[in-house]
Amino acid sequence: MRASFYRNFLKRLYPPTTTKASNSIHRIRNIMSESDQSIGFDTPRLVTKKILAKLQHEGDGAVVRRGIGRSEQKLLDPFLMLDEFSVSPPAGFPDHPHRGFETVTYMLQGSITHQDFAGHKGTIHTGDVQWMTAGRGIIHSEMPAGEGAQTGLQLWINLSSQDKMIEPRYQELLSDDIKRAEKDGAEVRIIAGESMGVRSPVYTRTPTMYLDFSLKPRAQVHQNIPESWNGFVYVIEGEGVFGKPSSSPSTAHHVLVLGPGDGLSVWNRSSKPLRFVLIAGQPINEPVVQYGPFVMNTEAEIDQTIEDYHYSKNGFEMAKFWRSQ
Repeated sequence: MRASFYRNFLKRLYPPTTTKASNSIHRIRNIMSESDQSIGFDTPRLVTKKILAKLQHEGDGAVVRRGIGRSEQKLLDPFLMLDEFSVSPPAGFPDHPHRGFETVTYMLQGSITHQDFAGHKGTIHTGDVQWMTAGRGIIHSEMPAGEGAQTGLQLWINLSSQDKMIEPRYQELLSDDIKRAEKDGAEVRIIAGESMGVRSPVYTRTPTMYLDFSLKPRAQVHQNIPESWNGFVYVIEGEGVFGKPSSSPSTAHHVLVLGPGDGLSVWNRSSKPLRFVLIAGQPINEPVVQYGPFVMNTEAEIDQTIEDYHYSKNGFEMAKFWRSQ
């Protein structure tokens, strides 16, 4: 009887832990099942900020959704701006200057005709990419080449101080020339960088990754990203789960700023296709002073740029008598 009394007494002091232990094992299994889905990542990148790219007017009657370059996310080094644009004739982006950075124009639907004061002219169509390094100075126009809405993405990438005054240059990729890869219902167009073992030939003066993913329903993808780079996602259509399986879905026209880590996992749990771009780049870590289409490192350099543009010098010489046709 005394032994029974002491057993009950000890049970009250030290209750059995079987239930708690089994719950802990259950939680560990859940954590493991989630981490198993972020294959190969020591530190999966999570979404730290979600921004809806709202409509605003730019150029001459054009409409854009600006995700990077607005008050909620002024810049994300080395990225200065991301616009999803929609232009219908006669609206567009008539003659305007740039200095100190690069523009990457990616056509989603339709065509845009580009011409500049150095005599470069061409039309980029659905799926084509124009990677323009403005460097010390470009004046150009970008106007719709067809009827109806012409849509695309334009990304602005900063240049380091040593590259801001280089000579302008272009890299242009036709849609058929952009490398692709596919695995288990996930397809990627590799505009810059590498994915699924396939690398783009585009030279990125500021090291950059630019990937266009399309995921079928129930597909998933796991993409490595250099740990020191900043990155973000822009959802073009559909909805997806980004970062970890328990995240709430993100829908079209949202920018998702990614936290630190070595890779991003994405799941399409909907019944419709998901399309998004993943963009990441190596930070420049220099001061940024921007005045509209001019991006330099100091106020004095901006003042000099305005003077150069006004007096058609130091890279803007051909602007004096040039007008787009």
